[in-house]
Amino acid sequence: MCCQILPYIRGTFRQTILNIDMDSFGSKFRVSIFGESHGDAIGVVLDGVQPGLPLGIEDFTEDILRRKSGPKGTTPRIEADIPEILSGIYEGFTTGAPLAIIFRNRNTRSGDYKLFNDMPRPGHADYTASVKWMDFNDPRGGGHFSGRLTLPIVAAGVVAKKMCVCDVRASLIEVGGMSRTEALATLTDEDRNGLPESEIPASVIWKDVIANAMRERDSIGGIVECVASKVPAGLGEPFFDSVESLISHAIFSIPGVRGIEFGDGFESARMKGSEHNDPFDNVEGGDVSLHLSVHPSKNGAGGVNGGITNGNPIVFRVAFKPTSSIGKPQKTFNFAKGEMDELSIPGRHDACFALRTPPVVEAMTAIVLADLMKRI
Repeated sequence: MCCQILPYIRGTFRQTILNIDMDSFGSKFRVSIFGESHGDAIGVVLDGVQPGLPLGIEDFTEDILRRKSGPKGTTPRIEADIPEILSGIYEGFTTGAPLAIIFRNRNTRSGDYKLFNDMPRPGHADYTASVKWMDFNDPRGGGHFSGRLTLPIVAAGVVAKKMCVCDVRASLIEVGGMSRTEALATLTDEDRNGLPESEIPASVIWKDVIANAMRERDSIGGIVECVASKVPAGLGEPFFDSVESLISHAIFSIPGVRGIEFGDGFESARMKGSEHNDPFDNVEGGDVSLHLSVHPSKNGAGGVNGGITNGNPIVFRVAFKPTSSIGKPQKTFNFAKGEMDELSIPGRHDACFALRTPPVVEAMTAIVLADLMKRI
């Protein structure tokens, strides 16, 4: 593709796109990811890990399984996703040295992606990656831009959760425009299988809208809500290192994110000040002299005032777009022909990748909180 683009890259613009930044995030607790979807392995290096944390392979299992493909609506690409800890651990405890974790890629079908060398997929980073990296990027499976790279982020989140000692929980509240409450109302007793509502898999709750999208060879998006509780008051800085700024930065690093709102979010624009203002109260009935039990009573700000945590749970919602790779024919530019052409995307893809994102959102949130806790 880039052989057609290169003649247009000149001067300072060329220098700018060659100035590639690190794939890292954080200040005192720093996370760096590496690898490509169809390369030998993907992984993460963590700097600033607290020494003495108990850590074993079994600690990663729950969150990795929550992200794993397999349920209806997710990609049929199944990987073992077994973490290999290469450094930073000794006799079952973190040492404080950089912690390196890798995951091997085994189940790849790179031939599915040859077509996209000349025809960038709508909604994907094929074109922008080709421009930025002068056509040296690995296009297989989306390369370094693939959702596969969220796996090492989840692994980093497991460590971050141990460090920040906050309770971070994320869940899907909407898929394909249907709320969780609406979707639950459509389930039969057979669908529920005797499970409490909190344990019914998302792929079952929204099975009908997922099935419709798959039948149409299309895809759907979703909304994830995250709640971080037991967060102490006083974390964050005003303006550029506000808690919302840092969480938003981290969340927008997840492929496919299209929006984020905290607390009342966009609904606050439709309120009056008298409706949106949140009175401070001694909610917990504790010693007010310590400033630990007084919080906003409604939490309309989502746990943050002036960019600084106020002691309430941090609450925000994240919008994920529909999967860009769909079987339905689309139009895109064919660089080999020099004209618009029709493209039907082959390969193995999620009909709704939002189903797998709650542990990724949790991980990014825990990474931010762990970093902020180390700044105290």
